[in-house]
Amino acid sequence: MAEQWISHPTILTGEIVELVPLEKEHFEKLFAAGSDKKLWELISVDCSKRETFNVTYNFALAEREKGNQYPFVIFHKETKEIIGSTRLFEIVSKDKKLEIGWTWIIAKYWGTAVNFECKLLLLTYCFEVLKARRVQIKTDENNVRSWKAIEKLGAQFEGILRKDKIKENGDSRNAAYYSIIDDEWEIAKQKIITQLAVRKKAWLR
Repeated sequence: MAEQWISHPTILTGEIVELVPLEKEHFEKLFAAGSDKKLWELISVDCSKRETFNVTYNFALAEREKGNQYPFVIFHKETKEIIGSTRLFEIVSKDKKLEIGWTWIIAKYWGTAVNFECKLLLLTYCFEVLKARRVQIKTDENNVRSWKAIEKLGAQFEGILRKDKIKENGDSRNAAYYSIIDDEWEIAKQKIITQLAVRKKAWLR
């Protein structure tokens, strides 16, 4: 069993969203939020399908018990709605490294401050609480929107891992790998804060 590096419950609170630990009680509202098929077009599984959703998120809860993952729901504070999900996984406490991923947000909030605040909350927790040395983020090689969003975080592109995943339809997925290391965190943090401020201002107009 992996060491429980992340204490439970861990709640991360921002101005716009709150990242709340996933529980079974969230499944119905989370599934409803994720029913839009376009959310899953460039992800290896399609959680707009009930069976796939249940398998995926029950697995996340089981992995949390083992210390391998820590899944969150994204709670929008103003509307009091669940608008997506994200998680920490690939957790290797002895090497002080982990990954941020499985992030999706309903289309209404694409291009807004939501993703940047989520990433700021997660990365601040990883580097300033867990004292991680490496946080990685990966995405489908063809997911240009995700590439651009990751690069705006100040993450460094590390390369393409070929045939990293087999998708539900049997096709292979190549993954683009990025990372931020502890030495880069302060610069990346300021970059994210700047991006967040720009999007908050645009949203209020």
